[in-house]
Amino acid sequence: MRLLQDLEVSGKRVLVRVDFNVPLVDGKIEDDYRLLTAFPTINYLLEKSARVILISHLGRPDGRVVDKLRLAPVARRVEELLDKPIKYVDDCIGPMVQDAVSALKPGEVLLLENLRFYPGEEKNDEGFAKQLASIADCFVNDAFSAAHRAHASTFALAHLLPSAAGFLMQKEVDSLSGIIAKPQPPFMVVLGGSKVSDKIGVIDNLIDRADRLLIGGGMAFTFLKAQGKEVGKSLVENDRLEYAASLLKRAGDKIILPLDVIAAPQLSADAPTITVGVDSIPFDQMGLDIGPLTIEKFVVELSSANSIFWNGPLGAFETPAFSRGTYSIRDAIAKNPGTTVIGGGDTAAAVSDCLDLYTHVSTGGGASLEFLEGRKLPGVTALL
Repeated sequence: MRLLQDLEVSGKRVLVRVDFNVPLVDGKIEDDYRLLTAFPTINYLLEKSARVILISHLGRPDGRVVDKLRLAPVARRVEELLDKPIKYVDDCIGPMVQDAVSALKPGEVLLLENLRFYPGEEKNDEGFAKQLASIADCFVNDAFSAAHRAHASTFALAHLLPSAAGFLMQKEVDSLSGIIAKPQPPFMVVLGGSKVSDKIGVIDNLIDRADRLLIGGGMAFTFLKAQGKEVGKSLVENDRLEYAASLLKRAGDKIILPLDVIAAPQLSADAPTITVGVDSIPFDQMGLDIGPLTIEKFVVELSSANSIFWNGPLGAFETPAFSRGTYSIRDAIAKNPGTTVIGGGDTAAAVSDCLDLYTHVSTGGGASLEFLEGRKLPGVTALL
């Protein structure tokens, strides 16, 4: 990729695609992680006296203006965290934006309005991209988490201006490439989440590279049922049973499945729970977390690893009664002195209070999965 360090930015108008798609509740940001990961690139540009113009999406407004998805609260929070005034315009193209950019001085930052208020963004419309390009001298893409989308701001724009990857984009690609291409053995992969179908590409790409594949979460029950076990009301993808069975046959003892689970009649905070072996799940119960024997088994396996990749919670961890598995594995990976790479999405949320304990925590849920599947991401290929 073309890198930020190789781009002449001093005094230039630099358009930076960031991912400020943060969780907002009543206008307040619940998690600053994605904001903070953009700061190395922003600070570098400020040190070079660049005129920094930030662009991002927020939510899914479907090409129309949605007031609750405006970026004004984000601008205020970035200003607090960066400890520097942030200018904000409630549009991303047009005369008002052009005037704001013209008034921007070296070392100042401007945040434009939600890109997805315009249908041209998600349609990868070249005309929309040209309007964005008209206000800048060069372009930096630092939004890895949106790199799997061929949108105007992640793909078309990179072909209209001198462009490069920001520091976060570079770190994401380097970290994920390293865990695929040259993992230090033993290499352990931990996969969770609800569906096998979401992880098939990752499994197929990593199964021959990994020494062990530890499977938990809802997806484990499809594998357990493929072994002929009764799984009660647990989540199962019946259309993936054949795949699960063939993978188990192919991979043999490389795959480690749960030995026991925490089960309940339904997913609720006050549901009565039982701990049962995977051969003894009652017909009226569903598995909602890995059990203590499984935790012990997984922790022992991980203790011998020199490289670990983890994507997907091991249970319904948002509910305290079903969080022990996810947090126990989180802590075990945090203690590992080797290379530890955490996938984005729910997995990143599970480690949000101990981010510094891992080699890399990805900001990209879908993007990191597609990258680990071996697929080419439009936002990355546009920078080659």
